[in-house]
Amino acid sequence: MTDLSTDLASLKLDRSARRGSGGRGRWWLVLLLLVAAAAGWWAWTRPRPTPVKVAAVVARRAGSQGASDEAVLNASGYVTARRRATVSSRITGKVVSIHVEEGMAVTQGQVLARLDDSTARALLQLAEAQLASSRTQLAETEVRIREAEVALGRQQRLAKDGLAPAADLDTATAQVDALRARLQAARQEVGVAEQQVAVRRTDLDDTIIRAPFSGKAVSKDAQPGEMISPVSAGGGFTRTGICTIVDMTSLEIEVDVNESYITRVSDDQPVRAVLDAYPDWQIPAHVITTVPTADRQKATVLVRIGFDALDQRLLPDMGVKVTFLKPGQVVASTTREAPSLWVPTAAVRRDGASAWVLVASQGRVARRPVQAGRTSGADTEITSGLVAGDRVVVDPPATLTDGAAIEETTP
Repeated sequence: MTDLSTDLASLKLDRSARRGSGGRGRWWLVLLLLVAAAAGWWAWTRPRPTPVKVAAVVARRAGSQGASDEAVLNASGYVTARRRATVSSRITGKVVSIHVEEGMAVTQGQVLARLDDSTARALLQLAEAQLASSRTQLAETEVRIREAEVALGRQQRLAKDGLAPAADLDTATAQVDALRARLQAARQEVGVAEQQVAVRRTDLDDTIIRAPFSGKAVSKDAQPGEMISPVSAGGGFTRTGICTIVDMTSLEIEVDVNESYITRVSDDQPVRAVLDAYPDWQIPAHVITTVPTADRQKATVLVRIGFDALDQRLLPDMGVKVTFLKPGQVVASTTREAPSLWVPTAAVRRDGASAWVLVASQGRVARRPVQAGRTSGADTEITSGLVAGDRVVVDPPATLTDGAAIEETTP
C-alpha cells in the first residue's frame, strides 16, 4: 500500500527554485537598462557634424584676344582644297597592285598603281616586229635600187656607143624609177611602223598610274583584282578611281556670306579663323576674293579666304568660324591659355609662406596643401594641389580639424 505521506510530499511547491529564477530575470533587466543608458549618453555626448559652407573648384579659361568692336562680320564655312583630284586610268584594265594608302604623302610622278599589261606588252612586241620587217624591206629595196642603177649606167654607155638598142635603155630606166618609188614607200612604211610602236608604248605606259601632283592621299578607292575604267562601266562593278589626292598647300576657306552684308567684305581684308576642332586656336587669314555670283536659293555670296600660314593641323572639310575684321588690323596666330583653377579666397588658409585648404569628401574634411596664385575679385587661383570639381570649405571655423565630420551647405 502506498505511503500517503510520500504522495503529499510530491505535491509540495519548491519555492527556492522560484526565488533563483526571479533573480536572474532582474539581472537581465538591469543589464538592458544600463545598455540603454550608455546608448543615450553616447548619443547625447557624441560630436555632431559641423555645418560648413562648401564651394566647388572651377576651371576658367582666359578670354580670347581681340576686342569685340574689331569684328565687322561673322560667318562659318569649311576648309577646302583648290587642288583635289580622284586619280584614275586612261584605259580600262584590271588592277594588279596598289602602292598608296590613306594619309600617305605622294610626289608628282610617283607610281600609285599598276594595271595588267600583258595585252599591251604583246601588242608592243607585234608593233616592234612589224617595224623590224619594214626596215628589212627598206634595206632590200636600197640594195636592189643600187643594182638597177649600175645596170642603167651600163645600158647608157652601150647605147652611146651604138651597141645596145634604145628599148633596153628604156627598160633599165623604168626599173630604176620603179625601185626608187618602192624605196620611198618602204621608208613611209618604216615611219608608220615607228609611230605604231610609239602608240603601243604609250598604251603600255598607261597601265602605270602616276600622281598628277604632290600632295596627300585622303582615300583609297580600289583594290588589286578590281577593274578600273576612266568611265563608269560594268553595271557599277568597275571602279573609276584609284585614290583621291589633295594638295595640302592649296588649302583655303570658303564661306557663304549673306548678300545683305557682302558690302562689309573686301579683298585682302584681315580675317580671324577658328576651327571647330581647335576652338582655342586663332588663325590669321585674309580675304582672297569674292566670287562674282550669288546663290539665288540661299541669297548668299561665296567668299574665298586664304591662310596667312599653313599648318599640319589644317585638314580639308574641317568646319571653321571666321570673323571679318576692320581693314588694317593685324591678326597673330594665338592659342588661348589653358584653363586655370579658382576657389573662393575665403577658403584658403595660410601658415606663413604655405597655403592649405580643407577639402570636403564623404561627410568629412581633409587638409590639403596647395599652391596659391593671383587673386581676382573674391577668388584666388590655385596652381597645384586641387583638381576641377573638388569641394573646399569656405570660411572654415578654427575648431574644424583634419578628419572632422561636417554637414555641407552651399554659400
